[in-house]
Amino acid sequence: MTQFDKRNITMMMDLYEMTMAYGYYNQDAQADRVTFDVFYRKNPDGGGFAIFAGLEQIIEYIENIHFDQDDIDYLRTLGIFSEQFLEFLKTYRFTGDVYAFPEGTIMYPNEPIITVHAPLIDAQIVETAILNQVNHQSLIATKTRRIVRAAKGRAVSDFGARRAHNVDAAVYGARAAYIGGAVGTATVEAGKQFGIPLSGTMAHSWIMFFDDEYTAFKHYAETYPDSCAFLVDTYDVLKSGIPNAIRVAKEVLIPKGKRLRGVRLDSGDLAYLSQQVRQMLDDAGLNDCKIIASNSLDEFTIASILDQGGQIDSFGVGERLITAKSDPVFGAVYKIVSVNKGQACIPRIKISETFEKITNPGIKKVYRIYNEKGYALADLLTKSDETLDLSKPYQYVDPSKPWKKMKFVKCTARELQQLVVKDGKRVVPVKTMQEIREYVDKQLKNEIWQEEQRFENPHVHHMDMSPAYYQMKMDLLAKMQNAVE
Repeated sequence: MTQFDKRNITMMMDLYEMTMAYGYYNQDAQADRVTFDVFYRKNPDGGGFAIFAGLEQIIEYIENIHFDQDDIDYLRTLGIFSEQFLEFLKTYRFTGDVYAFPEGTIMYPNEPIITVHAPLIDAQIVETAILNQVNHQSLIATKTRRIVRAAKGRAVSDFGARRAHNVDAAVYGARAAYIGGAVGTATVEAGKQFGIPLSGTMAHSWIMFFDDEYTAFKHYAETYPDSCAFLVDTYDVLKSGIPNAIRVAKEVLIPKGKRLRGVRLDSGDLAYLSQQVRQMLDDAGLNDCKIIASNSLDEFTIASILDQGGQIDSFGVGERLITAKSDPVFGAVYKIVSVNKGQACIPRIKISETFEKITNPGIKKVYRIYNEKGYALADLLTKSDETLDLSKPYQYVDPSKPWKKMKFVKCTARELQQLVVKDGKRVVPVKTMQEIREYVDKQLKNEIWQEEQRFENPHVHHMDMSPAYYQMKMDLLAKMQNAVE
């Protein structure tokens, strides 16, 4: 199993990253160190949380950044870079440090998921690739979790490759879906790269190739007697598909000591059909045969089917999962928060007429705060040099209600970011897909309030600030305001 993309995708960047890098190079500023944060501003689908995914690909990208000769040759054709700069790129490597949440962390708006401390050119060049991975995989992982929750313990598989936006979206989308809770994928390349369990049987074309449905099922059962599942809606589910499936089960499989594993419904009224199919299978003594449903499913259609008494055992979810159709933009951004001047780190802040777009400046720490029962109460930003002491009541600031005197009492904390890249090299072990997936499950079962996980009007998880950090932000805002008056 490999998780590594062997292509050189260094040039997966916006042109402005190169134009700025060239400008810094000409100013001899390429070695100046800066800090950028990656964060997002709202949860998809109005949800209460999101799932961080894509870190492994970000680390791979950063470790392997280099410009091949054909990259240099192409950049030369643009006619905007000097030969000295192109020579500099020939030996370029990323030499900065990266801090990040562990992959699979439950995350919330406006907190630093990833922090890049690096020479100026290094920090600028990686922007697009980092955002590309975070925005895509976090979106799909989060959408999948919503679908898994709606399924109420029934298995959900990714069937989305053919409707994904391209090959990479299918493969990395399957990875993200597995992190989010899907039990497997139909995408073979994703199974090969990431060790994700594969599932899949037949298409309608298999059945239509043969002269009749019974013959199609019979040949399939003879080929795959140990894992036989039939697609039963090619002609008529109740009059043809299920009767033929039962006949093959009794005439071909049972005499060999085998069982029909499942039937799949891919069209029609899935709630009604599944009830009828269940009765027909049970009456035929096939109580153990599972009913699988597919066809433009998402969390809302699945919830509706189950509310109507649908007898579905597992779901194959395609286009609405792999494209996150209901809210297809995640919106993570990459903003500079600090510039080194000698030994001092000078915080930077982006000001906007829109309150939500004002950034959180400076190098900082982010903690998850837990109550005595181990449930996450809030996340807390502090200055990087602060010591958090929760051995006694701790006063904090809710930035949306700064006038209120708020305290954490009898709480514990976990710092969320960890060093993942040092001087351009990985310093954390590769986690297995199963480890990341189990980490997601553990948080949602044991740490995150159920009220945050509901679809309608979820509880808001607050991002609070230490008094010192809040005051620093307010002082910087006042300073910047005075500068423009």
